Amino acid sequence: MKKQIFPSIFLVGIGLYFFLQKLPIEVGFQLFTWPTILLIIGLALLIQAYLANDFPIIIPGILFVGLGIHFHLVQQWEIQLDHVGVTLLFIALGFFLIAKKIKSGKFYSWLFLFLAVIQLFHTNLFSWLKLSTEEVRKFESIWPIALMIIGVYVFIFKRK
Repeated sequence: MKKQIFPSIFLVGIGLYFFLQKLPIEVGFQLFTWPTILLIIGLALLIQAYLANDFPIIIPGILFVGLGIHFHLVQQWEIQLDHVGVTLLFIALGFFLIAKKIKSGKFYSWLFLFLAVIQLFHTNLFSWLKLSTEEVRKFESIWPIALMIIGVYVFIFKRK
């Protein structure tokens, strides 16, 4: 059985969050908001993953840390990024980190990176490919079905 480090790290992180919230600290942005809680959860998961060799929880750890940073940046600078594409990007990063630790499974890393790039840059991609508005609409109507087909394929044929 793996050591359970997550609860203790999470409690220390939340305690530190509330302690620092009470201090008269001036920071240039809103630090004490819900994205900080996501960061704390993600850091606790990553510490659990690496100290207890519990590598499958790298993905949720990276996802929580990444989304925490993403939403802090969105609040601070009003960045307009596709949240789905950013989420896929963080999942890809998690799979790359897992593949580095267990020396296999890069297929999922590249798959999610490919999907993230398509989701994040599809408007630039369409203009680069010089697609018409009708062709773009066709792609946008087929995109969800393509994702479901890829998911079923991965579920049936790539379970490793």
